[in-house]
Parts: sequence; structure tokens; C-alpha cells
Amino acid sequence: MPQHRQSTTTPKEAKLFRNNRSQAVRIPVEFELPGDRVLISREGDRLVVEPVRRPGLTALLAQWANELPLGPEDDFPEFDDAPVKPEDIL
Repeated sequence: MPQHRQSTTTPKEAKLFRNNRSQAVRIPVEFELPGDRVLISREGDRLVVEPVRRPGLTALLAQWANELPLGPEDDFPEFDDAPVKPEDIL
């Protein structure tokens, strides 16, 4: 679970409302988060809301390497890759 970080802004009151069966909060513009998804957790009586960060290219490649390991037994088949013959188009 993420560690509590010191706040760099002054707390501001926000409005709670109902959205169907869920409670929602209007987030003031100065607290806007990037993206369209968040992680929410509870630390005592405090709610922590964090943006879901998309993994970078390095993390994505590492994930693929774990899911699709290629080794010596996974050799690619041989195929004839002859160069394209020139064509006169005039």
C-alpha cells in the first residue's frame, strides 16, 4: 500500500453526492488527476485516491517477456525472402 505523502496544498471542502448506488465526490480542478481510472484505498478514516498509471514501454516489454518466453526451442521457421524484382512502371 502506498505511503502517506505530505500534502503540498491546503485542504479544500468538496461536495459528496449520490450516483445511482455509489457515493461520489466532486474533485476541484486544482486536485484533478490524469487519466480516467483511479485506485482507492482506506488508511484509517482517510481515503487515498491515486491515478492508475499506464506502464511504460520497459514494463510492457518485461511483461511480454514473462508471458511469451522465447528460447532456443522456439526457433522461427526458415523461409525464402528473395529481394523484390525491379519493375519498369513508365
